[in-house]
Amino acid sequence: MTTRVGEGGAALRVVATKLPYLAPALRQVGEYVLEDPGRAQHLTITELAAACGVAESTVSRFVREVGLARYQDLRIGAAETAVLNRQSSAGSPEPSVYAGVAPDDSLGEIATKISASSEQALRQTASLLNLDALDRAVSLIEASDVVMFACMGSSSLAAEDGVMRLTRAGKKCMLFRDQSIQVMSATILGPDDLVIGISDSGESLPVIDALRLARRHGASTIAITAGDGSSVIDQADVTLFTARGTSVGELYGETVTSKWGQVLVMDMLYAAFAARTYDRTMAHLKETYSAGIRHSRAR
Repeated sequence: MTTRVGEGGAALRVVATKLPYLAPALRQVGEYVLEDPGRAQHLTITELAAACGVAESTVSRFVREVGLARYQDLRIGAAETAVLNRQSSAGSPEPSVYAGVAPDDSLGEIATKISASSEQALRQTASLLNLDALDRAVSLIEASDVVMFACMGSSSLAAEDGVMRLTRAGKKCMLFRDQSIQVMSATILGPDDLVIGISDSGESLPVIDALRLARRHGASTIAITAGDGSSVIDQADVTLFTARGTSVGELYGETVTSKWGQVLVMDMLYAAFAARTYDRTMAHLKETYSAGIRHSRAR
């Protein structure tokens, strides 16, 4: 899938999230570009290869692996990111209240900005999907007796979606809103269990602790995060990456639009698991509908 450039540095955001999946030589190229986009935007493919100590063919392969159509797209993406970095370092006299929304925006402008941000999160997350990682994650779900979720804040949206879907497919699931109980619960899991940790930043300490303790007791672990190189990855057997959400600063925190990628990944996990276990899933869907849903419908 070819990444569209010209969308606020989207190309380099995709590069950053794909880095963990790349071979060492390719990752070296990506790290060089991300370290200083302003420098990279001026380099020819020959100059970039020399700067990274790799062959030109390696740079060409890197461009293909991250989903870009041509080397020029990488330079454009670097230029866009360099501009954004300069604007960020220069500061803004009046910070946005939420995901680029300004105080004088009309309702139509606000709706358009939030809608575009949501669409971009879904599109970018889909472009980051690694099929091998997805396959391994589904295998861990299939092999587990209990699936426990570890999360904080609005990442609970994806966790609750996962509990509902996997429970209906016949999986025993655990989700506690209290992060202390999440961490304590990780200590009673074993080799037949699985923890799915969800953290946009990848630096949420309770989520990291839950995964770490679960692994210590032999359980398998999956991380869903936008944090390339983050601490949560070190505690995960499999990592599934989502698009980075729009930064809204410390005053507000995370945007809800950044969570759509998490929900999309959870839907992919469920759909792949349900397809792989079709007969069992259909039987559980029918029984759970009869037991917990049908009686709640007016018609």
